[in-house]
Amino acid sequence: MKRACLILTSLMVSATFTWAAEDYRVLATNKTSTMEKEMNDTAAAGYHFQGVMGGETGVGGNEVAVIMSKTSDAAPAKYSYKLLATQRTSTMEKELREAGLLGFQYRGQTVFKTAFGGEEIVVILERDGETAPKGGYDYRLLATTKTSTMQKELQEAAALGFTFVGVTVSKTAFGGKEIVSILRKQIE
Repeated sequence: MKRACLILTSLMVSATFTWAAEDYRVLATNKTSTMEKEMNDTAAAGYHFQGVMGGETGVGGNEVAVIMSKTSDAAPAKYSYKLLATQRTSTMEKELREAGLLGFQYRGQTVFKTAFGGEEIVVILERDGETAPKGGYDYRLLATTKTSTMQKELQEAAALGFTFVGVTVSKTAFGGKEIVSILRKQIE
């Protein structure tokens, strides 16, 4: 009797779980200006953003690599993407706020070495055509060379309703390193 119950329980558990097959696409380019188009073209085929990383690849040199996936039952064209890339944190914050008002949500960030020897902060934003909030999002970008300053600024932003979404360390125009944190809050 115990064995029959165990077999029956095993059959019920295995029948409960059905796994949709994942299909992955790796997008890589050394030009951030083309990545947004490639992401949106891939999203039109039902793929969804999974991760981003900038760095040197074996063949392509310095590239931004994006991983996208879809399940076998994915609906095409549900998501749209924006890629923001700049060396100036003030420009990044302005562009984040503009995209946030359109309902774009932070998904990932990295640092990318440009062909001209500088470093850009790259941020990936996603908008779900079905569930984007009507008011959009407000973004705050914090950048400093001191971790103690970053902690203080994070606490101040949290008191205003912002939540942390991502962080990178990048080289400043003056040759130093700065911590760049991005925070978001939903606009009601």
